[in-house]
Amino acid sequence: MALSSRLALAGLLGAALALPALAQQPAAPPAWAQGRPDSQAASTLAPHAPRLTATPAERIPLDQIRVPEGFRVEVWASGMPGARMMARGDDGTIYVGTRTIGRVYAVRDEGGARTSRIFAQRLDQPNGVAVRNGSLYVIAINRVLRYDNVATNQNPEPVDLTAAFALPTEAHHGWKFAAFGPDGRLYMNVGVPCNVCSFDEDRFALILRYNADGSGREIVGRGVRNSVGFDWRPGTNVLYATNNGRDWAGEDTPQDTLHRLDRVGQHHGFPYCSGEGWQDPGHTGRRCTEFPAPVAMLGPHAAALGMRFYTGTMFPEAYRGRAFVARHGSWNREAKTGFDVVTVTLNADGTQGTVEPFMTGLLNTGENSFRGRPTDVLVMPDGALLVSDEENGAIYRVSYGR
Repeated sequence: MALSSRLALAGLLGAALALPALAQQPAAPPAWAQGRPDSQAASTLAPHAPRLTATPAERIPLDQIRVPEGFRVEVWASGMPGARMMARGDDGTIYVGTRTIGRVYAVRDEGGARTSRIFAQRLDQPNGVAVRNGSLYVIAINRVLRYDNVATNQNPEPVDLTAAFALPTEAHHGWKFAAFGPDGRLYMNVGVPCNVCSFDEDRFALILRYNADGSGREIVGRGVRNSVGFDWRPGTNVLYATNNGRDWAGEDTPQDTLHRLDRVGQHHGFPYCSGEGWQDPGHTGRRCTEFPAPVAMLGPHAAALGMRFYTGTMFPEAYRGRAFVARHGSWNREAKTGFDVVTVTLNADGTQGTVEPFMTGLLNTGENSFRGRPTDVLVMPDGALLVSDEENGAIYRVSYGR
């Protein structure tokens, strides 16, 4: 046998012998399991996969939903798998972003009956939607698309602003919430690309704002692990944001939080500090006393997402000015929590809030199971409150006295 042939054969044999060793290498854990301690290696906790098929209207658990006396809940729209964040167009169309299914829906009220259609699809987690001057902005993981004249043009070609915004490409916690602020600038979150880790604090765990064309990037808040909902308190223009705490730190630690972002660029704690002064044992380089305390505790692992201040007049006086928060519901907790909508009543200077239940019943505590997953809230011009439900692909309308 020629030398070259013997060398080739030896190489093949070596590669074959190495295959069993390679096969025995443990697979990298999924992103959601990062940070899981060895003591919980056998845990069966894992994220709840969203339902990506339409839920028939008769199977939407409307009869299980409970609201305070005098309020009424109805199914306002359905048949939109994965429905999450909402934005209202100038003509009343409600645009609905999604995550896993990659769609944006357009919902129109046709004289009392709602019709929905797929406005855009095959996008990478287009969770963020916002409307400004007749244009719809859709923010996926790192893409920003602007659809102009959406009230009159049903199928516009998007203007691609991706390069101008230059968002990170990491998918974990990369889905966006977006809204235009009182200053006319486009605000959005950039979550941390891990459960808990060291990271570039100029790129991740941020709330940012831009000019509408993607220029003028400015860091509004740092150390906000993963905010998927924010709004400006009426009469003050002060920004408040929900925040999801880290996983795998215990059944009740840390809590999700509501933050007051009254100083541009201020650091709000992550990864060093979370919840009510909880110091992360793996990140002790800075102390909790260095950061502003959260305004309110929103529950451990409750997945507090969309929030809006109530600006309508339909609801009783006591509800006006409150923050309504959709708690999507826990996965990193043996006893499930969330799956509801709560309100936060702020004190006069807006530095402390009192949390109260508002829309409940989608969590079956006896069976430790859930029937729906509230994801976003939106105040309508008539004062009613829309609540999106990702699990059932529906939008509820909450009204009072009508």
